[in-house]
Amino acid sequence: MLRNNWFSAFALLILTTWTTGCSDKDVPDAENEEEIITKVQLIFSPTEGAPVVVTALDPDGDGPEDIAPSGPIVLAPATEYELFIKLENTISDEDITEEVEAEGDEHLFFFGFSEGIFESPTGDGNVDQRADVVNYLDKDVDNLPIGLITAWITGESGSGTFRVMLKHQPGIKSATSESTDGESDVDITWTLNIQD
Repeated sequence: MLRNNWFSAFALLILTTWTTGCSDKDVPDAENEEEIITKVQLIFSPTEGAPVVVTALDPDGDGPEDIAPSGPIVLAPATEYELFIKLENTISDEDITEEVEAEGDEHLFFFGFSEGIFESPTGDGNVDQRADVVNYLDKDVDNLPIGLITAWITGESGSGTFRVMLKHQPGIKSATSESTDGESDVDITWTLNIQD
């Protein structure tokens, strides 16, 4: 009887050591998590003159629907701009722009805007229809657009809206992937005024 108790205790000790010996480092890190983005800057850089910078903030990082614009976008009429998008996680002091660029094959910006507000691209953007024109200037390793840098020519004076949506599309980004595919990292709509 004593021998059986000793054997049972020894077996329990071995089993406990074996199961607790597996550390967390054996568990793979979660992949393809959505980025925590607390600050989005749109930098409209004209061919001449000072850039126009607008910001949207989500101080607690709770999600794309909580990011609030700090004010309207005001652009000059009949002017060429390059738009640069800067993304930050101010909670952990991370530059998310670099991460999105490095993982460009998993990310795609979609844009929506009021019909006729831009001379180029024309239309209302590609949020509702991927095939609609957006002037992307950056590409991922698969030669697909990312959208951190785009080109715009404003139309005549007017007002409307400008929507920026960043989709996280690991394994599904393609030439035909839509704004409904994947998870949203950013989805912000600004008021847009074209005026002198």
